[in-house]
Amino acid sequence: MRTDIAYLVPVPMSMAITTQFGGPMTRGLLLRTPLAMLCAATVVAACGKGDKTADSAKAADSAAAAASAAMPAPAPAAPALTDPNIAAILDGANAGDSSAGAVAATKATNGEVRSFGRNMMRDHHALRKMGEDLVKKLGVTPVLPAGDDSQAAATAWRDSLTAMPKGAAFDKAYIDHEVTYHQGLLQTAQAALGAAQNADLKALIQKAAPNVQAHLDHAQKIQSTLGGAAMKP
Repeated sequence: MRTDIAYLVPVPMSMAITTQFGGPMTRGLLLRTPLAMLCAATVVAACGKGDKTADSAKAADSAAAAASAAMPAPAPAAPALTDPNIAAILDGANAGDSSAGAVAATKATNGEVRSFGRNMMRDHHALRKMGEDLVKKLGVTPVLPAGDDSQAAATAWRDSLTAMPKGAAFDKAYIDHEVTYHQGLLQTAQAALGAAQNADLKALIQKAAPNVQAHLDHAQKIQSTLGGAAMKP
């Protein structure tokens, strides 16, 4: 998550169908013979068939145009993130991963996983404190973007970890999630850096990014020892 937030806009397409007809030309005059009458009848039949085919092509074109017109309009582009949005998103990301790390620090049976959980609890708490200090300094009130459900997702994940029994499955589930989570967090930080207006907020994001990358590298290393292939960002 875009926690990375991402937005996809479908683009409707239509297909034009064209058909070309042609036939042999006969030079000279047709004689008044049964053969000439037969030839004339053949030409008339061919023309009639061509007219019907042309009508079918026109009908297909009309149907395609109607289908295209009936397609819903593309969804409007998401509004640009504001500094209060960015502050809220990053605060929630740090709070959520610190909380999950606290669960892993006590429930993980693998020593590396347990240590990683402690590190996430410590590091993301520190990053969150830096963010809180900055918004106080700037007098900014963090506000999540409309429709953002990242906090609910973080709470659901923590509750899932709490309910999950100890063991290898818990350790792997936590580390797999941490790999995906930090990949998304790096993407979110990149987007936030481009959208941020305040220079101090930009500096905070730039300072935090190497720590998030180090967390991802560490999680992927542990993941590879638990039987899961490291996931690429």
